[in-house]
Amino acid sequence: MHMRNERAIVMGGSMAGLLAARVLSEQFEQVVLVERDTLPQGAENRRGVPQGRHTHGLLAGGFRVLNQLFPGFGEDAFRAGGIPADLVRDFRWVLSGALLARPTSEFNGLAASRPFIENQVRRRVLALPNLLFRQSCQVKELVTTPDRRRITGIRTDSGDELTADLIVDATGRGSRTPQWLEALGYQKPEEERVEISLGYTTRFFRRSPGDLTGDLGSIIAPTPQGKRGGAMVAQEGDRWTVTLLGHFGHYAPEDLPGFIEFARTLPAPFIHEVIRHAEPLGDAVSARYPASLRRRYERLRRFPERYLVIGDGVCSFNPIYGQGMSVASLESLELASAVAEGDANLARRYFARIAKVADIPWSTAVGNDLRMPETVAKRSAAVNAINWYVDKLHHAAQDEAELSLAFHKVANLLAPPPAILHPKLAWRVMRWHAKKGAGTKPLLASVTFSRTS
Repeated sequence: MHMRNERAIVMGGSMAGLLAARVLSEQFEQVVLVERDTLPQGAENRRGVPQGRHTHGLLAGGFRVLNQLFPGFGEDAFRAGGIPADLVRDFRWVLSGALLARPTSEFNGLAASRPFIENQVRRRVLALPNLLFRQSCQVKELVTTPDRRRITGIRTDSGDELTADLIVDATGRGSRTPQWLEALGYQKPEEERVEISLGYTTRFFRRSPGDLTGDLGSIIAPTPQGKRGGAMVAQEGDRWTVTLLGHFGHYAPEDLPGFIEFARTLPAPFIHEVIRHAEPLGDAVSARYPASLRRRYERLRRFPERYLVIGDGVCSFNPIYGQGMSVASLESLELASAVAEGDANLARRYFARIAKVADIPWSTAVGNDLRMPETVAKRSAAVNAINWYVDKLHHAAQDEAELSLAFHKVANLLAPPPAILHPKLAWRVMRWHAKKGAGTKPLLASVTFSRTS
C-alpha cells in the first residue's frame, strides 16, 4: 500500500523541525508542527533551545539550502541586520595552532545569532498555507497499528490523538525515539559516544568597526596541549558573540576579568585583543557538553513504517565548528528526496542518506577531539593516521591557499572528508613540510592579517 500524503506531523519546532515542515509542505496536504514551547514573536532566546544563547553561524552549505528553500532568504536576512560573510576571507581560523590562509572564496555564509536565524526561518514556515502549528504541546507517546509495524499518530499530554501518514521526530538530542522503539518491541539504535567533557561560556560585547581590522570573527580550535579554544563572531546589532571553551576541566569563568584572562591563554591572541578593550553587554551564560553523540539508525534491521528522525536526535557533535544548523538544512533535502520516492523502504533509504550527511561534520569535529588523549572513544590506526595528516594539512594551509580552500570546502559541508586526501593535495602538504621541516609551529605574532584575493 502506498503512503497517502494527506497529513504529516513534525515533532519539534526548532531548526530541524522547521526545515522538515518546509520540505514536507510540498508533498502533503497538511503539515502539523508540534512544539512543546511557546515560541517568541521575534528573534528572542527560548527555554527549549538553551544553546541558542551561545555562538552560532550559518555555514555555506546551510546558507545555500536556506536560499533554495526560501527564495530571497539571504537578502531579507541582510536587510534585517544579518551580516554577509566570506567564511574563509573574513574569518581568522586557527586550527592545530595554525592560522589558515584566507583567500577570497565562494563559501558565503551568514553571521548572526541563533535566535535571529531561527526567527527568519520560523516566520516563513509558519506562513505556509497548509501548515498547522500547535505550540505548548508535549508529545506523550506514539500511536501504532495493532501489529506495531506502522506509526499512525501521536498522543499529547492533553490526551489529544493526532493521526498522520508520516511522523518526523525533530525533538533534538533529548529525543525519546530510542525509548519508544524499545517499548514497541524494536531494538534501540546503536549509540556512538565521544566523551569530550566540553564546557563553554558565552558573553556579548559591543563591536567597533576597527576590531580585527574589519574581519568578522575568529575560530580558535583547542590544541591537545592547551585544551582551550574560542569563537568570536560578528552579530546583528553591532555586537560580538564570544564563546570560550575548554575540555576536561579547562572551563572559562563567567566573571568578566576571569573571562578575559581565559581568552589570553588561547592558541592565538585575536579574541583577547578585542574583548580586553570592548564594552561588555549583559551577563555570561555557561553550558556543559559531555559527549558528542551519534545514533546509528541506518544500522537497524527493523524500523516502524512512516516514522523518521532528523537533526540532533540522530547526530550531535562539538559545537565549536558551527555545523548544526547547516547539517539540519542538508538533512531536510534528503528527507524531501526520500519521501518523494515513495514509502517502500522509506526509513532504510532515508537513514542511509542522512548518515552520509552526518559523516562530514562527525569526521571534522570528532576527528579533532580525538587528537586529545583524554577523549574517551574508540580509536583506530586509520583515525590516528588521518588526524596526523590533518594536523600537517592545517600547518601547510598557512601558506597554501589551495589547501586552505580544500579544508574549508569540507568544513562548510560542500565536500566529503576524503576530498582533502586527494593525491594532489597530499603531495602539496608533504612538499610544504619537506621545505619547512617536520614539526614546524606557526609564529602567529609574525603573521600579517591583510586579506588576500
